[in-house]
Amino acid sequence: MTTHKFEHPLNEKTRIYLRVEALLNQMFQSSQFRDAIQHQLFFRSLFDLLEIFEQIQLKSELAKDIEKQRQTYRSWLNVEGVDQDMLLTLLQEVDGVHRSLMNAERFGQSLKDDRFLSAIRQRFNLPGGSCCFDLPALHYWLHLPFEHKVNDASEWMSTLKPLSDALHLWLRLTRETGNYRDKMAQAGFYQGDAVDANIIRLSIPMEYGVYPMISGHKNRFAIKFIEFKSGQASTQDVAFQLAVCS
Repeated sequence: MTTHKFEHPLNEKTRIYLRVEALLNQMFQSSQFRDAIQHQLFFRSLFDLLEIFEQIQLKSELAKDIEKQRQTYRSWLNVEGVDQDMLLTLLQEVDGVHRSLMNAERFGQSLKDDRFLSAIRQRFNLPGGSCCFDLPALHYWLHLPFEHKVNDASEWMSTLKPLSDALHLWLRLTRETGNYRDKMAQAGFYQGDAVDANIIRLSIPMEYGVYPMISGHKNRFAIKFIEFKSGQASTQDVAFQLAVCS
């Protein structure tokens, strides 16, 4: 059975984390410049990240959340029934990521100071602003050898490695707290509790032809399924799987 999966954040901080994760993934996937327009996605993702860094103290918030996870796992030391070898390995990973995060520069600082990126960022935000007559510096860079461009992209991305490692670790450990369970949305609607949860995850069979509209917060959420073809609320019963992750 073919399914499609959805994630929904239950607080604003997790919403930002998921957006940053998506931008990091887009930037990484486009950084090999496999076709002539991949640079558009690469720079768009990079500049969107810089916008987020300027609005939010992401480093301090992420450091607090990693530390909270570390304290949780430390409380499991010497607890009967817990695989201590696996726990110690995980704690070493968390400690290393947290240390690198704390020693890192403010996210995006060296990227903001980069002369080339600064020169193209402002006009890149204009509709169609990446044309050669708007951004001759970018046009010149695009004609550099392929290896030069890939090396530049790798250097820019390396400055975000502490962020990437910490964010992916936090999201991975958060997602692992939730197990998928079978649920039924009566007449296309489902409501549930999510005490202090961060993310809900859904797995929905494609055969229903629906997608979820989700609203909620850390204690409660509601799911309304929408018919893709009509755009109207579904009235059919929808069997799906749900994971609540804290």
